[in-house]
Amino acid sequence: MAFLNHSPVEQDETSDIVLRLDRYGDIFSDFDVRPYSKRALSVDFLEEVKRAAHDKDDGKTELILLMPEKQRNEHEELVIKERLAEHFKKHHSLLLNEKHRVKKVGAEMVALGVLCLLAATVALFKNSSQNFLLSFLVVLLEPAAWFLLWEGMDQIVFASRNANAELDFYHKMSGAHDHISFKSY
Repeated sequence: MAFLNHSPVEQDETSDIVLRLDRYGDIFSDFDVRPYSKRALSVDFLEEVKRAAHDKDDGKTELILLMPEKQRNEHEELVIKERLAEHFKKHHSLLLNEKHRVKKVGAEMVALGVLCLLAATVALFKNSSQNFLLSFLVVLLEPAAWFLLWEGMDQIVFASRNANAELDFYHKMSGAHDHISFKSY
Protein backbone atom coordinates (compact mmCIF):
# COMPACT_ATOMS: atom_id res chain seq x y z
CA MET A 1 0.00 0.00 0.00
CA ALA A 2 1.40 3.36 -0.94
CA PHE A 3 -0.09 6.65 0.15
CA LEU A 4 0.97 9.87 -1.45
CA ASN A 5 -0.30 13.36 -1.89
CA HIS A 6 1.00 14.03 -5.33
CA SER A 7 0.47 12.22 -8.55
CA PRO A 8 0.43 12.67 -12.28
CA VAL A 9 -3.36 13.23 -12.00
CA GLU A 10 -4.43 16.84 -12.56
CA GLN A 11 -5.50 18.27 -9.24
CA ASP A 12 -6.35 21.44 -7.39
CA GLU A 13 -3.61 21.63 -4.76
CA THR A 14 -5.87 23.37 -2.27
CA SER A 15 -8.67 20.83 -2.00
CA ASP A 16 -7.67 17.44 -3.46
CA ILE A 17 -6.36 14.52 -1.47
CA VAL A 18 -4.81 11.95 -3.77
CA LEU A 19 -3.83 8.55 -2.43
CA ARG A 20 -2.41 5.65 -4.41
CA LEU A 21 -3.60 2.19 -3.47
CA ASP A 22 -2.32 -1.20 -4.53
CA ARG A 23 -5.71 -2.83 -3.91
CA TYR A 24 -9.12 -1.93 -2.45
CA GLY A 25 -8.21 -3.81 0.72
CA ASP A 26 -5.67 -1.07 1.55
CA ILE A 27 -8.59 1.10 2.66
CA PHE A 28 -9.81 -1.47 5.18
CA SER A 29 -8.57 -3.25 8.27
CA ASP A 30 -6.71 -6.47 7.50
CA PHE A 31 -8.32 -8.11 10.52
CA ASP A 32 -11.91 -7.50 9.44
CA VAL A 33 -13.14 -10.10 6.94
CA ARG A 34 -16.64 -8.71 6.43
CA PRO A 35 -17.68 -7.34 3.03
CA TYR A 36 -16.55 -3.83 2.09
CA SER A 37 -20.00 -2.42 2.92
CA LYS A 38 -19.53 -3.24 6.63
CA ARG A 39 -15.79 -3.53 7.01
CA ALA A 40 -13.81 -1.34 9.42
CA LEU A 41 -11.53 1.21 7.83
CA SER A 42 -7.78 0.88 8.20
CA VAL A 43 -6.23 3.08 10.87
CA ASP A 44 -3.29 3.74 8.52
CA PHE A 45 -5.63 4.82 5.74
CA LEU A 46 -7.60 7.14 8.04
CA GLU A 47 -4.43 8.65 9.50
CA GLU A 48 -3.07 9.35 6.02
CA VAL A 49 -6.34 10.98 4.95
CA LYS A 50 -6.35 13.07 8.16
CA ARG A 51 -2.76 14.14 7.60
CA ALA A 52 -3.50 15.08 4.01
CA ALA A 53 -6.74 16.89 4.91
CA HIS A 54 -5.11 18.91 7.68
CA ASP A 55 -4.00 21.75 5.39
CA LYS A 56 -7.00 21.65 3.06
CA ASP A 57 -9.69 24.30 2.93
CA ASP A 58 -12.98 23.63 4.64
CA GLY A 59 -14.81 23.69 1.30
CA LYS A 60 -15.13 20.78 -1.08
CA THR A 61 -12.36 18.34 -0.31
CA GLU A 62 -12.03 15.82 -3.11
CA LEU A 63 -10.67 12.39 -2.13
CA ILE A 64 -9.12 10.75 -5.19
CA LEU A 65 -8.08 7.13 -4.80
CA LEU A 66 -5.73 5.85 -7.45
CA MET A 67 -5.96 2.16 -8.32
CA PRO A 68 -4.14 0.02 -10.88
CA GLU A 69 -6.32 0.08 -13.98
CA LYS A 70 -6.55 -3.71 -14.26
CA GLN A 71 -7.85 -4.06 -10.69
CA ARG A 72 -10.65 -1.51 -10.90
CA ASN A 73 -14.21 -2.67 -10.33
CA GLU A 74 -17.05 -0.13 -10.55
CA HIS A 75 -19.39 -2.07 -8.29
CA GLU A 76 -16.79 -2.37 -5.52
CA GLU A 77 -15.93 1.31 -5.92
CA LEU A 78 -19.57 2.31 -5.39
CA VAL A 79 -19.77 0.14 -2.26
CA ILE A 80 -16.50 1.60 -0.95
CA LYS A 81 -17.64 5.18 -1.62
CA GLU A 82 -20.84 4.49 0.34
CA ARG A 83 -18.83 2.92 3.19
CA LEU A 84 -16.41 5.85 3.36
CA ALA A 85 -19.22 8.43 3.29
CA GLU A 86 -21.12 6.49 5.99
CA HIS A 87 -17.99 6.35 8.18
CA PHE A 88 -17.27 10.07 7.84
CA LYS A 89 -20.89 11.10 8.55
CA LYS A 90 -21.21 8.74 11.51
CA HIS A 91 -17.99 9.89 13.16
CA HIS A 92 -18.77 13.56 12.52
CA SER A 93 -22.11 13.10 14.27
CA LEU A 94 -20.57 11.13 17.16
CA LEU A 95 -17.85 13.73 17.74
CA LEU A 96 -20.30 16.62 17.53
CA ASN A 97 -22.56 14.91 20.09
CA GLU A 98 -19.58 14.22 22.36
CA LYS A 99 -18.46 17.86 22.19
CA HIS A 100 -21.99 19.04 23.09
CA ARG A 101 -22.14 16.51 25.93
CA VAL A 102 -18.82 17.70 27.37
CA LYS A 103 -19.97 21.32 27.23
CA LYS A 104 -23.29 20.41 28.88
CA VAL A 105 -21.56 18.51 31.69
CA GLY A 106 -19.20 21.48 32.15
CA ALA A 107 -22.11 23.92 32.36
CA GLU A 108 -23.88 21.67 34.88
CA MET A 109 -20.71 21.54 36.99
CA VAL A 110 -20.38 25.33 36.92
CA ALA A 111 -24.05 25.72 37.93
CA LEU A 112 -23.61 23.23 40.78
CA GLY A 113 -20.47 25.08 41.89
CA VAL A 114 -22.37 28.37 41.98
CA LEU A 115 -25.12 26.71 44.05
CA CYS A 116 -22.49 25.39 46.47
CA LEU A 117 -21.01 28.89 46.80
CA LEU A 118 -24.46 30.33 47.44
CA ALA A 119 -25.12 27.69 50.11
CA ALA A 120 -21.76 28.41 51.76
CA THR A 121 -22.52 32.14 51.67
CA VAL A 122 -25.90 31.58 53.29
CA ALA A 123 -24.26 29.42 55.96
CA LEU A 124 -21.67 32.15 56.66
CA PHE A 125 -24.36 34.81 56.67
CA LYS A 126 -26.17 32.92 59.45
CA ASN A 127 -22.99 33.19 61.56
CA SER A 128 -21.53 29.72 61.21
CA SER A 129 -18.97 30.41 63.97
CA GLN A 130 -21.78 29.87 66.50
CA ASN A 131 -23.06 26.62 64.98
CA PHE A 132 -21.00 23.47 64.47
CA LEU A 133 -23.20 22.15 61.64
CA LEU A 134 -23.04 25.42 59.70
CA SER A 135 -19.26 25.59 60.15
CA PHE A 136 -18.94 22.04 58.83
CA LEU A 137 -21.19 22.93 55.90
CA VAL A 138 -18.99 25.90 54.95
CA VAL A 139 -15.83 23.78 55.19
CA LEU A 140 -17.47 21.17 52.96
CA LEU A 141 -19.11 23.47 50.41
CA GLU A 142 -16.33 25.98 49.66
CA PRO A 143 -13.76 23.53 48.24
CA ALA A 144 -16.49 21.60 46.43
CA ALA A 145 -17.76 24.83 44.88
CA TRP A 146 -14.34 25.92 43.65
CA PHE A 147 -13.56 22.45 42.33
CA LEU A 148 -16.86 22.30 40.43
CA LEU A 149 -16.41 25.81 39.04
CA TRP A 150 -12.86 25.25 37.81
CA GLU A 151 -13.42 21.72 36.55
CA GLY A 152 -16.65 22.76 34.80
CA MET A 153 -14.93 25.70 33.10
CA ASP A 154 -12.07 23.39 32.11
CA GLN A 155 -14.61 21.06 30.47
CA ILE A 156 -16.28 23.93 28.61
CA VAL A 157 -13.11 25.66 27.44
CA PHE A 158 -10.40 23.04 27.07
CA ALA A 159 -11.92 19.54 26.98
CA SER A 160 -14.45 20.51 24.33
CA ARG A 161 -11.66 22.12 22.31
CA ASN A 162 -9.65 18.87 22.29
CA ALA A 163 -12.15 17.35 19.88
CA ASN A 164 -11.84 20.22 17.39
CA ALA A 165 -9.07 18.80 15.17
CA GLU A 166 -10.84 15.48 14.81
CA LEU A 167 -14.20 17.22 14.39
CA ASP A 168 -12.79 19.51 11.69
CA PHE A 169 -11.49 16.52 9.75
CA TYR A 170 -14.81 14.68 9.90
CA HIS A 171 -16.67 17.87 9.03
CA LYS A 172 -14.52 18.26 5.89
CA MET A 173 -15.09 14.66 4.93
CA SER A 174 -18.75 14.24 6.02
CA GLY A 175 -20.06 15.35 2.63
CA ALA A 176 -17.60 13.07 0.93
CA HIS A 177 -19.86 10.76 -1.08
CA ASP A 178 -20.02 13.12 -4.04
CA HIS A 179 -16.36 14.01 -3.60
CA ILE A 180 -14.76 10.56 -3.59
CA SER A 181 -13.52 9.24 -6.88
CA PHE A 182 -11.41 6.40 -8.14
CA LYS A 183 -8.95 6.92 -10.95
CA SER A 184 -6.49 4.66 -12.66
CA TYR A 185 -2.73 4.82 -12.55
